[in-house]
Amino acid sequence: MCPYSERVMDVRCEKCQTAFNIADSLIKPEGSKVCCSKCRHTFRIYPSEDSEDFPRFKIAEEHQCPLYKSGDEFQLSGKKFLPPPDKPPCLILVKDVIKLILHKKEHSDEKTLFKCSGCTGHIRFGYKNILVKRYENYKDALLNLLRRFSIFERMSEENIREIILHLKLDRFEKGDFVLRKGDFGNNLYIIISGRIDVLNDDYIRIASIGKGEIFGEMSLITGGRVGTTLKASEQTAALRISSDHFRKFLSKFQTLHMNLIRLMVQRMAEINRARIEEFSSGITGRLTEMPPPDLFQTLSIGQKTGVLTLKLPRETYASLSFREGRLIKAVYKNTEGEEAFFELLKQKEGRFNYVPGLSHEEMNAPEMGEFMGLLIEGLRRIDEENRRFLRTVIPTLM
Repeated sequence: MCPYSERVMDVRCEKCQTAFNIADSLIKPEGSKVCCSKCRHTFRIYPSEDSEDFPRFKIAEEHQCPLYKSGDEFQLSGKKFLPPPDKPPCLILVKDVIKLILHKKEHSDEKTLFKCSGCTGHIRFGYKNILVKRYENYKDALLNLLRRFSIFERMSEENIREIILHLKLDRFEKGDFVLRKGDFGNNLYIIISGRIDVLNDDYIRIASIGKGEIFGEMSLITGGRVGTTLKASEQTAALRISSDHFRKFLSKFQTLHMNLIRLMVQRMAEINRARIEEFSSGITGRLTEMPPPDLFQTLSIGQKTGVLTLKLPRETYASLSFREGRLIKAVYKNTEGEEAFFELLKQKEGRFNYVPGLSHEEMNAPEMGEFMGLLIEGLRRIDEENRRFLRTVIPTLM
C-alpha cells in the first residue's frame, strides 16, 4: 500500500463517476492522463490548488473560432491557463473565464452555457467539473472511501480509522485466482475496485461481487475451509484484514458485527439460489465440499421438503427434516432440536444425502424456529467458542 503520509486526491471519472485516489506526486504540472479502472475511459487531470472545487470548461458550440472547436476542454487553475492540448491560449477567453470564476456563485449551474467575448468567431462553453478533493494522507482517502461501504455503515469515523491501521492492499490481474475451494480462510477482503466471480466446482460463474462488497467472511467466522473458488474477472484491488484483527473488531464494535451478519445473509442467499436446482432430486456430497451452514441454507432458501442425512466420523449419523424450507426436526447423537442443529453446524467432515419427501407425521409437525435466526445464533456460538479456546490455550503456550 502507498505510504500513509503521501498526499492524495480523490478523483471522479468524468464518464461513469467512479471515484478513485491518485497520489499528488504522480500528477504532472501540465496535467496527466488517467484511465478509469471501471469503464476504461481516459481523461486528463491536473494538480489541485488549495480550493476544494476544481472547475474545468468545455466548448459546447463553435462558430468560426480560429483556435478551438466543439468538444475542446480548458481550465484556469491559479495563475495558469491550461488550453486544449497542442493549442495556444486565447487571451479573450482567459478574461471571460476569470470573470466567471470571480462570480462563480452567480453561475453555479453546470448546464449553463456562456458566450465568449469573441474576435472573428464565437464559442459557447460551460462548466465541466471533475470533482476533486485533496486529502492530507491515505488514511483520509481510505476513510472517505470505506464509509460508503455497507460493511462500515453507521460506524463512527473514529472506529473506521482504527480499522484502517490494520488493512493491507492486494492487487489481482484479470484471470487471477483469489481463493480456491478448500483453502484455509485466514482473511476478510473488501473490494475497492474491479470485480470477482464466484465459481462452482465446474468453474462456472454462480455469482459476481464488486466494489464495496466483501468475501472470505464465512470461512473466517466458522474456521472452515473456503467453500467456493473466487477468480478476478477484471483488474481488481482489495483490502485485506487478518482473522485475528477482524475478530477483535467484531467483538469491539457491535455495529460492525450486525453489518457483517446482514451481508452474510445476503451473500449466502445469492450464492445458494444458484445451487437450488441441484436439489430438485436426491443428492449426495461431502461436507468438505459444501459446509453445513451453506448446505442447510440452500435447502431453506430452495423451500425444499425432505430429509437430509449426515454420516459423520466414527460412524455417527444425524438427520434434519425440512418442510418447504422450514426446519422442523434435527437429531444428532442423543440430542434433538436446536442444540442438535447448533452442533451440526460445527461439523467439517463427513458425507450428506438429501432425499425429497416427508412422512405424514412430519408434514404436520411444528417448525423448530425461524431458520435464519437459528443459523445466526449457531454461527455466533461457533465464533464465541473459537475465541474462548484461544483465550484458554494461548497463555499455556507462552
